[in-house]
Amino acid sequence: MSGAAQRGVRALLRVEGACVLFASTWLYAQSGYGWSVFALCFLAPDVAFLGYLAGRRIGAACYNATHAYVGPIACFVAGQLIGRPELFVAGLVWTAHVGFDRMLGYGLKYASGFGDTHLGPIGRGPRRAR
Repeated sequence: MSGAAQRGVRALLRVEGACVLFASTWLYAQSGYGWSVFALCFLAPDVAFLGYLAGRRIGAACYNATHAYVGPIACFVAGQLIGRPELFVAGLVWTAHVGFDRMLGYGLKYASGFGDTHLGPIGRGPRRAR
């Protein structure tokens, strides 16, 4: 599959995801909100998987909308600007989730299939040519 990160670039993107996860979780720890809130909200972005019920193209669009850094960063910036700490904290948890996924190698999806990501192929299936 063309368009996917390979070798050192892929490894660097996964390390970057781990750093984002660490930084977001550390900032969350400073927020004073409980860890039960973090645990409850951490997997919320994965509700976007339901988009795959409408097909690969819509599923990929839904997944990417909730797994790009743009949304969570906008959420916590908006929380700071309008003085809503719950938005700030939601953005941190959301960012932590995206970083966690990137660290594990789950990248943004291509419409060609769920296993085709910007970080390379994922899942079990026939080995793909690199």
